[in-house]
Amino acid sequence: MKKSYLTVVVHILVKEEYREDVKAELLKLVGPTRGEEGNISYDLHQDNSNPNLFLFHEKWVSQELLQKHSQSKHIAEYKAATEEKLVDVTLFKMTELTN
Repeated sequence: MKKSYLTVVVHILVKEEYREDVKAELLKLVGPTRGEEGNISYDLHQDNSNPNLFLFHEKWVSQELLQKHSQSKHIAEYKAATEEKLVDVTLFKMTELTN
């Protein structure tokens, strides 16, 4: 039986004047997160029609390891660096369906 993983999709809408600053901060998250225990994939995307919209598509082994990620040093640094620079952040946690 195939294991079902936790999929996370995060939409991040950035204030236009901070787009490049926030983009740089988002890119800093990719390497450290991919190296974390329990991370299967962690991909950052930028919308083609709205460059102020970013999306993370993540896959995790468990909710517990995702929680550990959310308390990591690099996430804390990202939050501090982007405070007041974001319009909206929407997070979806989903369970992968398998046959």
